Amino acid sequence: MTPELGGETSVRADVWLWRARFFRTRALSSDYVRKSGLRLSHAGQTRRTDKPGASLAVGDIVTFGKGADILSVEVLGLGTRRGPAEEARTLYRPLEPKP
Repeated sequence: MTPELGGETSVRADVWLWRARFFRTRALSSDYVRKSGLRLSHAGQTRRTDKPGASLAVGDIVTFGKGADILSVEVLGLGTRRGPAEEARTLYRPLEPKP
């Protein structure tokens, strides 16, 4: 936490995926990360993780499978709760898949 801002600078991957409404419950989000994993890109470094507690920060790129699709999104905000869909959509920006 930054004392001057009073906010988080990072959040757990499973919490962020749940807040951004990619999963219906936090437990489903956590199970998905543990079983299927994510690809995280931070400051030009890309790594694969299966740890639900992996840290995400604004500007990170998260890539994961959802159904038959592969989603890549840029983290624009960390959120403070699981709000309505309109609020959740402000937490990320979808990236176009590379041809």
